[in-house]
Amino acid sequence: MPLDNCSFLPYPETPHPVLPVIIHNPHTGKYWRTYGIIDTGADECAIPAWIAAKLGHDLEQGRRSNATTGGGESVAYAHTTSIDIFHPQKDGKAVYTLSNIPVDYMPDLDIVLLGVRSFLSEFVLTIDYPRFRFSIKYPEVDARGV
Repeated sequence: MPLDNCSFLPYPETPHPVLPVIIHNPHTGKYWRTYGIIDTGADECAIPAWIAAKLGHDLEQGRRSNATTGGGESVAYAHTTSIDIFHPQKDGKAVYTLSNIPVDYMPDLDIVLLGVRSFLSEFVLTIDYPRFRFSIKYPEVDARGV
C-alpha cells in the first residue's frame, strides 16, 4: 500500500471508487473474482447472496440479521470470509487482505460493498470526486507512536 491517485472505474456504468477483489471461503478454498465499491455509508463489508453459493456457503446457515440499506430493510447472513484487495490499475499481488472476517451476504444486493468496520476503519481515504480519483493509505504514526 498505499493506493495513490487511483482512477474511478465505471461500475456498473457510473464512475465509482472501485477495487478489484478476490473473495475466499476459508473453509472450502473456493474463491470468486469481482470488484467492490468503496462505500463510506456501509457499516460492514457486504456481498451479494448469490456469491455465497459459488463459494460453498449455505446462505441461510449464516448468522441472520436485519440490515438497513439505501433501498430499505433487508436480511443478511454472516459467513466467515477472506477478501484480497488489489490495486485498480496494476497487476500483481494483493495490497491488503481482510482475513477470516464475518461478512454479510445479502439477497437484495447486486454489488460488493467495501464498508467501514472491516476495511475503511484501517485507512485514510481521500476522494477527489471532481477528478474521479481516490487514494487509500495507512494513517501516519506520530513520534508518540499514535
